[in-house]
Amino acid sequence: MNFNELFEMLRNPQALQAQAEELKRRTAAIEATGSSGAGLVRITLNGALEMRSCVIAPEAIDPPDAALLGDLVRAAYNDAAAKVREAVQAELASGLGGFPLPPGFFGSGS
Repeated sequence: MNFNELFEMLRNPQALQAQAEELKRRTAAIEATGSSGAGLVRITLNGALEMRSCVIAPEAIDPPDAALLGDLVRAAYNDAAAKVREAVQAELASGLGGFPLPPGFFGSGS
């Protein structure tokens, strides 16, 4: 996308809104799964970073060490969130015709 195309889009707010809605739909469809503890905990998030599933292997459940399970869940979530951010940034960049996104556009990364 060149600057002329960008300015033309800005002159037509309906087209800009339609493109924004399409990008929102495409990014909402993104899903990524993160894991921790060699796969003992797996979390799947959608493009809005909403948790779609959380799978915990029975061997990860050790009542005396509940803090470890919390750490595994947090690590799996962060892994999935990083993958979603990467996929959403790629989707947004392609939707903007290669126009670069500013650093930190989709959150801080953690």
